[in-house]
Amino acid sequence: MSNDLTAQQEALPKIASQQVHESLKKSEVLVVDDSRLMRMVLTKALKELGFTNIDEAIHGRDAIEKLLAKQYDLMLLDMEMPEMNGIEVLTAMNLDTRLKGTPTIVISGNEQIDLAVQCIEAGAEDYLIKPPNPTLLRARVTTSLEKKRLRDLEKLRFAQLQAEKELVEIEKEKSERLLLNILPAAIAGRLKSGEKSIANGHQIVSVLFADLCGFTALSRKTTPADLVSMLNGIFVAFDTIVEKHGIEKIKTIGDCYMMVGGLPNHRDDHAHVVAEAAIEMVDALADLNKKNGTELAMRIGIHSGPVVAGVIGKIKFTYDLWGDTVNVASRMESSGLPGRIHLSEQTKATLDSHFLLEERGMVECKGLGQVKTFFLNGKN
Repeated sequence: MSNDLTAQQEALPKIASQQVHESLKKSEVLVVDDSRLMRMVLTKALKELGFTNIDEAIHGRDAIEKLLAKQYDLMLLDMEMPEMNGIEVLTAMNLDTRLKGTPTIVISGNEQIDLAVQCIEAGAEDYLIKPPNPTLLRARVTTSLEKKRLRDLEKLRFAQLQAEKELVEIEKEKSERLLLNILPAAIAGRLKSGEKSIANGHQIVSVLFADLCGFTALSRKTTPADLVSMLNGIFVAFDTIVEKHGIEKIKTIGDCYMMVGGLPNHRDDHAHVVAEAAIEMVDALADLNKKNGTELAMRIGIHSGPVVAGVIGKIKFTYDLWGDTVNVASRMESSGLPGRIHLSEQTKATLDSHFLLEERGMVECKGLGQVKTFFLNGKN
């Protein structure tokens, strides 16, 4: 066991050396010096270290042009050059975001400490004296490349985090849109804030049920795709009307459509907006009949009164209503006539003279007995 451990420990430096050597072979290096002889010396030293991708620039301006044309992992930069000297090159790199991140080692014949400090302050990673010692050159080059690799990994990770954040925001937005399609905005907001159980009593609202007459018979002679397309067209038209009047669509059950005015936020004109929506629904269905060549009609029933409203379900949320008002509204629909809007006396009492109302008289409603009802024929 001890011999195996010793062998592994002895192998680690060799493995690390191999990894460094492989990394060097892939690195792109730019040697910048106005002296052809010094470029040859530096290029030879780099090749001996394992570099294979080495380009040369003959002065500072040439270096800038090459840096703009190609991305380098490292630049060895001379200080005293025509066109642009080393400090001027470093300054130009700092002003251009495309060049600012290129690791640069200044290699100069000037041994003044002040110049070395000036180069470091201008953005150079290191400063070596010509001709550089091979061991020292290897150490500084390897360190610079490792720093660049870590910076690149940091940038990549930051980009990944940003992409993940954007994806989370997109999914959050999708979830919120989906929630708003299912629940009223006020109720969705309460759920998002952490409320687990949502139920409220409302003293007075107006509930509408609309049921398509003849749809079941039509379904027997219509393909499923055409049937769904037709029903979707009708309900989309109704949804547009509901949204226009600020009413809450509660649900659809088969070919039945349910809505309510006056919740989750109370409004005094709940019956008015529901009545107006009912009139527009009749007109919308007439237009769709002309377009589709159909003869569908609706029974619409409306009743006003108190309800309890809340969210039920765990996997699929549903916002629903309960109470006698819901039952009576349903009876107004089922005891009505095709193409007519059938109102209870309570709803009629809340409407003003802008609406054309016709007394129907006493009507037998299942579970309610004889009740006085009215037809809504339109608006003045």
